Amino acid sequence: MEVNLNEMLTLLEKLVNMDSGSNDKEGVDRVGRELLPYFEQLGFQVKRISQKEVGDHFVIKHLKNPHPPILVVAHMDTVFEKGTTKERPFTINNGKAYGPGVIDMKASLVAVIYALRYLKNKGSSAYQQVEIILNSDEEIGSVTSRELIEKEALGKSFALVMEPARRDGSVVTERRGSGRFTIEVHGKAAHSGIEPEKGRSAIEELAHKIVKLHELNDHEHGISVNVGMIEGGDAVNTVSATATGHVDVRVATLEQAEQVEHKIEEVCSSSDVKGTEIELTGDMRRPPMLKDEKIESLFHIIKEVGAELGIEIKDTKTGGGSDASFTSAMGIPTVDGLGPIGGNAHSDREYLEISSLTERTLLLAKVIERLALEKEVYVQSE
Repeated sequence: MEVNLNEMLTLLEKLVNMDSGSNDKEGVDRVGRELLPYFEQLGFQVKRISQKEVGDHFVIKHLKNPHPPILVVAHMDTVFEKGTTKERPFTINNGKAYGPGVIDMKASLVAVIYALRYLKNKGSSAYQQVEIILNSDEEIGSVTSRELIEKEALGKSFALVMEPARRDGSVVTERRGSGRFTIEVHGKAAHSGIEPEKGRSAIEELAHKIVKLHELNDHEHGISVNVGMIEGGDAVNTVSATATGHVDVRVATLEQAEQVEHKIEEVCSSSDVKGTEIELTGDMRRPPMLKDEKIESLFHIIKEVGAELGIEIKDTKTGGGSDASFTSAMGIPTVDGLGPIGGNAHSDREYLEISSLTERTLLLAKVIERLALEKEVYVQSE
């Protein structure tokens, strides 16, 4: 019994051609409305967690099992602005599918549905052992969904996170932690030709802070601090009254997260340019995902299942963040990158290797089946 690739591609095309940027609540909710009937047809009950600013989140459990041991986490939002799908709709060329969010992670949403359908159709009750969380703000740090993920993860035996596999097919067993900070500097405006001495340059102050923050980098040990965006000033002949810097932070350990956050606060605690004031906001959004014995054991199971399907499964670590960090930090065996294979995510060249869509769907189904057996929690099939 196999999965139907044509059906999967039809659904994928629908999803990709729906704008669903993280800040496009209407678009993300439209994706949710498209997906939910597929779960309901499989006997799942859907709980909607309404949101005001971002799309609604969903917790999905089978009616016969209110306490399933396996958590699957996937997100419906993308990084693309509204209108992108009209400019770059879903296309297929030379065995690859293209379009905004095709690999991150609309192909994974399709894979989850068809993996569960596969299990039900073959008479396996393993699909009832899964709880699915679909969240709508992963691409902006899961600010409103983190609490939900951590709440639903309590008591779970395994967590499978559906970010795409790496280009070589590797799953992810380790991620760096991440944080976002914003520095707002307030100075005093003055004409740079007539009375510059009366001004207090916010841009100059921000420049001092940028240099000090970049001195915190320790790439050898996994610490990255990058002021990636700056804004400031009103005119070239005016001493700037305001300036803003946006900071991205990556760390390899929890200890580093605490240390770097403290150092950033220290850098921003006083001004280098007299008369300027600094306001620091933000925090470390995701803890690092560390490959411990539990994760190693889960990966070994996935590797064994892959071998049974004739697929060599390797693992890797990455600097990017995902919701896997939350479940792994809770001590739950977690593996990420269980989606299909593709590349160039977040760009206009984003693609899916179409052959991997069915392959990784079957892998997901078999992994769920194996994990259900591991817990010996089968319920009677319908």
